[in-house]
Amino acid sequence: MSITAVPIAPTKRRYLVWLWIGIAAATLSGVALAWQGTASVVATRGTNEQFLAWNRGQPGVVETASGLQYRVIEPGEGPTPTDTDLTLINYTGTFRNGETFDASRQPTPMSPAQVVPGFGEGLKLMPKGAKFRFWIKPELAYGAEARTDPQTGREAMPANSLLIFDVEMIDFVPEAVVRQMQMQQQLQQQGIPGGPPPGVR
Repeated sequence: MSITAVPIAPTKRRYLVWLWIGIAAATLSGVALAWQGTASVVATRGTNEQFLAWNRGQPGVVETASGLQYRVIEPGEGPTPTDTDLTLINYTGTFRNGETFDASRQPTPMSPAQVVPGFGEGLKLMPKGAKFRFWIKPELAYGAEARTDPQTGREAMPANSLLIFDVEMIDFVPEAVVRQMQMQQQLQQQGIPGGPPPGVR
């Protein structure tokens, strides 16, 4: 009689069910991890179109009809600026790899009508006190045109760059008011009074 010829007790059906459930859960977890890894690679290394398609599905991201993507970090309140207003903002601009290419050192005046289309569109969505993040595709920024630093002659912005901006809207006023204030200031600097003497109409 062989020692190895010991009968094996049959496995209970409920144990088999739990075993298959465990295998299925492990498989789904593996697929989910693989998908997350793929999404992460697309976010960092994929084309601009792949990145924007992935980013569109992230929490809080809104895409406009033009293709500008933005997320409200702080909502602010009140009306929003128009093309005829001058905004006062703080901003930081980065590439997809996180490298900063531009940043304000102090509150900076900008007209929505005098910046790249995606940035201007984003500014016109922001009430006072708001903080937004913009993702601007190349077609709404500098397109296929590479930009060089005029001082060094080196490439400052590669062609087809997708730009990411964090922007804080401090204030905005009508551009006509700003021009009037500038004219009064110039007149005062030249010694010309900005208006009629007191008591004269």
